[in-house]
Amino acid sequence: MKLHIDDSKTIKEIQDEFLDVFKFIKIEFFTKPHKTGESSTKKDLIENTKKLGDIRTIHNEGDIIITKDMLVSDVENTFENTFGVHVQVFRKQNNVWLLTTNTDGWTLAKQIETAEEMDKPVEE
Repeated sequence: MKLHIDDSKTIKEIQDEFLDVFKFIKIEFFTKPHKTGESSTKKDLIENTKKLGDIRTIHNEGDIIITKDMLVSDVENTFENTFGVHVQVFRKQNNVWLLTTNTDGWTLAKQIETAEEMDKPVEE
């Protein structure tokens, strides 16, 4: 997917575009950076009504290409290094959004596959 980043977009617009392409995974935006394998705290979560221009440290406009074969950590680092926003990827599991810190080394495809497996009804 190609995601266009500029200061006028809201967090929700970016989140909706991402979720439309990558079912079962979403991104959340935070005020502080984190290292691979670390999580951000809920108190640092940014409301999705904010515009990117209000939260970015790097204000260049451009596109981010995200593919299913990218690692979670690569997606997060690309947002950080290219556009100055701190994001974390979450995976939906049993109707709960889980932070993927323990699986930052997984591809987006594996995250989606795992979520889909967990979403299937249990056969008796």
